[in-house]
Amino acid sequence: MEEFFLFPFFALIGLIAGILGSMIGIGGGIIISPVLTFLGLPPPQVAGTSLFAVSSTSISSTIAYAKSKKIQYILGIKMALLSIPGAIIGSYFSTEIDPGNFKIILAIILLGTGIYLMYKKAIINGNSLSFNSTWVKVLFYSSTFVAGIISSLFGVGGGVIFVPLMIMIIGLTMHLAAPTSQFILMITSLVGLSIHIILGNPQYLPAVLLSVGAFTGAQIGSRLTSKLSEQKLRLILGITFVGIAAKLMFDFYQVTYSTSMT
Repeated sequence: MEEFFLFPFFALIGLIAGILGSMIGIGGGIIISPVLTFLGLPPPQVAGTSLFAVSSTSISSTIAYAKSKKIQYILGIKMALLSIPGAIIGSYFSTEIDPGNFKIILAIILLGTGIYLMYKKAIINGNSLSFNSTWVKVLFYSSTFVAGIISSLFGVGGGVIFVPLMIMIIGLTMHLAAPTSQFILMITSLVGLSIHIILGNPQYLPAVLLSVGAFTGAQIGSRLTSKLSEQKLRLILGITFVGIAAKLMFDFYQVTYSTSMT
């Protein structure tokens, strides 16, 4: 992990994650965590190191979006308060999860994210839910809590859950949901990161390099949001995430099969 040639690699990955995470509001960790997993880091180090960059992305994005007044602060604070307990729990769970199970669950999250990105319009259109319904409120509150767990357990941020919740249940547009999601991620990821630091999980050199790239990328992404085709970007990312998920599942199968043969 300390080889010099990896330094620019981490900064570049952080930059890409910051740009894409800021534009779509799902958090750059969904890109960084699989990369760190492929590099062989154990689950606690993956989650703790990735959350450094997620925090950097969300802070940078929040600063940029605050200037354009796109953040729904009251909603964001309510959702952050619901996700914070989950973020604390997820940080501790990351030290207990088996690496194989970590890979397969991360693959499922990536697969679900990829499908959501590719078919978001079909999923959301005509599927809005009324917040007046009791079961919808339960779904909203429990999903926000689970998003906090996922954020700290896998270091991916909870944006993949926050954004659909705000669009389908609260009724926000994408241009308001993504900035608000970054505000929630800022709070949730900082809480999760604090616990990971206490537990000694992050790898600080890669984390700093990823964070520098992510902070810069988030500034770029927040400015590109209204200039690039969201549909094409979602399609490219969706296919990428499905491909990464397939690779993680294949790796899991190989390890499981080789173990069963010995």
